[in-house]
Amino acid sequence: MGGQGGGVVTDWLVMAARRAGYFVQATSVPGVAQRTGATIYYLEFFPRSDAPAGSQPIMALMPNPGDVDIVVASEWMEAGRAINRGLVTKDRTTLIASTHRDYTIGEKIALGEGRASSRELFEVASAAAAKLICFDMVKVAEAAEGRISAVILGSIAGSAVLPWGIEEYHHAIKESGVGVEASLAAFEAGRQAVVAASLQPLTAAAWPDNHGTIDSSDYTLGAVSPALRAHIESQFPATLRELLGMIAARLSDYQDDAYAALFLDRIERVEVHDSAQPDDPRLTRATARSLGLWMSFEDVMRVAQVKTRRGRAERIRREVKAGPTDLVQVREFVKPRVEEICGTLPATLGRWLLSSPRAHRLLTRFTAGRRISTSTISGFALLRSLAAFRRFRRASLRFEIENQRIETWLAQIAEIAPRNYDLAVELAECQTLVKGYGDTHERGWSSFSQISSLVPKLLAHPTGAAQLRALREAALADDTGTQLERAISSLRGRALDAA
Repeated sequence: MGGQGGGVVTDWLVMAARRAGYFVQATSVPGVAQRTGATIYYLEFFPRSDAPAGSQPIMALMPNPGDVDIVVASEWMEAGRAINRGLVTKDRTTLIASTHRDYTIGEKIALGEGRASSRELFEVASAAAAKLICFDMVKVAEAAEGRISAVILGSIAGSAVLPWGIEEYHHAIKESGVGVEASLAAFEAGRQAVVAASLQPLTAAAWPDNHGTIDSSDYTLGAVSPALRAHIESQFPATLRELLGMIAARLSDYQDDAYAALFLDRIERVEVHDSAQPDDPRLTRATARSLGLWMSFEDVMRVAQVKTRRGRAERIRREVKAGPTDLVQVREFVKPRVEEICGTLPATLGRWLLSSPRAHRLLTRFTAGRRISTSTISGFALLRSLAAFRRFRRASLRFEIENQRIETWLAQIAEIAPRNYDLAVELAECQTLVKGYGDTHERGWSSFSQISSLVPKLLAHPTGAAQLRALREAALADDTGTQLERAISSLRGRALDAA
């Protein structure tokens, strides 16, 4: 992928092949379809000893399905792309792939769960390749304090598919003359990783669970205040405590402990409907997850808080692989809408500004967008000042609007739970439609409003929960609302009229 040094690996392989007495041809086809772009590097080798005197072989410019001996993918989904193109075949191809994931643009922009299943891809890869070798190249590179390009080269050497020895690879790295010691260390780490992966190959059962983990080390039950922890442990069953602790910690960070306590009070009103099934409190769990996200809605103060959070600068430096003495400049692109500006103001003032055409036109001047450098004192101080205004969030227009919507949603859940438990669970899950900010938030709220308005009609229907789930999935299918409109029209024509 872009930035991983595919061109460097190609150069190393060319030098190694020539030193080993081979004709070699290398071509590359760049792509910009995902992430920072992915490039196919294709190399063909032919032994000089097999060529008639004075002649050279004619080589292909692109790989031909069925004729590829070895495929190396520097990211797990790139292995899937190679398989999809037919480059990996059962009778010939050794597939070496890194198990780490850099999510594609398509996965990131999905309204719902858009991530491809890593485990399913593993099963496909196992069936497609003559030999599958997979390990996390990023972790190996970081542990060796080298580049992933050298790990890739080491994995090729470790597979023993190409017909030359380790000394040719070493010579190529040394001949390049850049970062030789680090590259040699990463090369050897990659080679040993292939040997280890070959001796103990992964299986579907041992594959890392689905999509990996989310770093929530700051949001745990142990991170909340003693009073909140006592509240959780005394009022809720053990099956819910870790989840509620994570959410309470998040809300304390978002606002304060009193706000987290409000969350717990709200959840208590829902948890009574799960008293008969404490081992599987589906309604409480679904409502807690959704309520925690809703109560920590993204406003200007939250965005500023996240962008100036302690440790963010260190994380950025790690991501760009900056050295201890390297200077890194960070620019934030800020473009608030009039609605976001008014949402941060006191409710009465914000509502008046939204209703005044003249004031609306005046505020539009501040929505053109600007760039703020948080690596400077002035830029950091500006965003930090905005983040400090969260202490006044409860008086803001946005807080008033969201709080009213939350109470209406909770009241609807409490009303239908005794009559149709499964439908109440599905209604709690519908909050996932309301996310982000700006136009994304407005579209999500529109979909949520349409769906929740149909809940009373679905209440007495025997398949009401399944139909509500189908509506939510339709709303997540596209960002235009077309699928949801079709689903609602179909539902009204079939089920609702019949009911």
